[in-house]
Amino acid sequence: MSSEHSSQSPKPRVAVVFGGRSSEHAISVVTAGAVLRAIDRTRYDVLPIGITPDGRWALTADAPERMAIADRKLPSVEQLAESSEGAVLLPVDPASREVVYTEPGSVPKVLGEVDVVFPVLHGPYGEDGTIQGLLELSGVPYVGSGVLASAVGMDKEYMKRVFISYGLPVGPYEVIRPREWERDPAAARKKIVDFAGDHGWPVFVKPSRAGSSMGITKVDGLEGLDEAIEEARRHDPKILVESLLRGREIECGVLEFEDGPRASVPAEIPAVSAHDFYDFEAKYIDSAAGIVPAPLTEEETARVQDLAVRAFDAASCEGLVRADFFLLENGEFVINEINTMPGFTPISMYPRMWQESGVSYPELVDRLIQAALRRPTGLR
Repeated sequence: MSSEHSSQSPKPRVAVVFGGRSSEHAISVVTAGAVLRAIDRTRYDVLPIGITPDGRWALTADAPERMAIADRKLPSVEQLAESSEGAVLLPVDPASREVVYTEPGSVPKVLGEVDVVFPVLHGPYGEDGTIQGLLELSGVPYVGSGVLASAVGMDKEYMKRVFISYGLPVGPYEVIRPREWERDPAAARKKIVDFAGDHGWPVFVKPSRAGSSMGITKVDGLEGLDEAIEEARRHDPKILVESLLRGREIECGVLEFEDGPRASVPAEIPAVSAHDFYDFEAKYIDSAAGIVPAPLTEEETARVQDLAVRAFDAASCEGLVRADFFLLENGEFVINEINTMPGFTPISMYPRMWQESGVSYPELVDRLIQAALRRPTGLR
């Protein structure tokens, strides 16, 4: 830490990085507002940094009250940026953690050193290992999983492959790679129809690398299939097709403690009558409420908690994970996916599950920052 930073403030300095280039930009802004509101300013200095949809790193106002969904309108980094042209530059030398701010025609301004980055980015270019790789190169500690686990957690195909290799139960799925659709749409379409023939309609067509239920369509037959594929491909050229699993949607949070990962009480996502499934609007606009804790037996709770921690370890995760499951009608759990940077808004399931488990939102944020500060950078 530089002498200037030390003399001005002995507190660790946390850069909260949010926004980003993915379709989940607005939800990341909402998440950042909640995190900024929760960080204990008596223990930490805070530097908010927003990434615009076109990839510019902007110095933003520390204004959580302007970072919420209001009147069904989504916030953005542009609304918070202090300049439409200024840019924040992270260090590229692991020996220095100084952050610099530049504007055209002005002398670059040193903003001081950063001790840890809290990247509350969702989706590609943030949750997928890209920013984690940048921070590894910079030698700056950060909250959450590393490069490999972040990439695995983002790509639903390889996530499932990892889970299968570790003996975790997953549901039937099929993958349509970019070149398959581009070279021979008829063959790719037949692949999906054959999958539906084996497992039944409806199927869910979704981007392989996206979150917040963006780009997902429930398809009941051939009619609408091409539109569903194109909608998924708007978010990711690789798509995943999954069969309908009849059962209850159960979620479980995992948090890294000093002695290892622990699971929260699980939650249940009830069927939402106004929506075909738990989509973006149900999650964030209409605020469909999950049930916390889920009405499960003690044995079911113990099983899903064990599976959640096993999934966390299988993907080499760190910090936090939300693991999503289906409890099938035959009583078996199937893991659907993990999120290495789950929704973290005040209404999101991950903080709600930990609140019910005895860890408040501010304590949750503090534990994640402390875990990042303890963790060495580089290979581990």
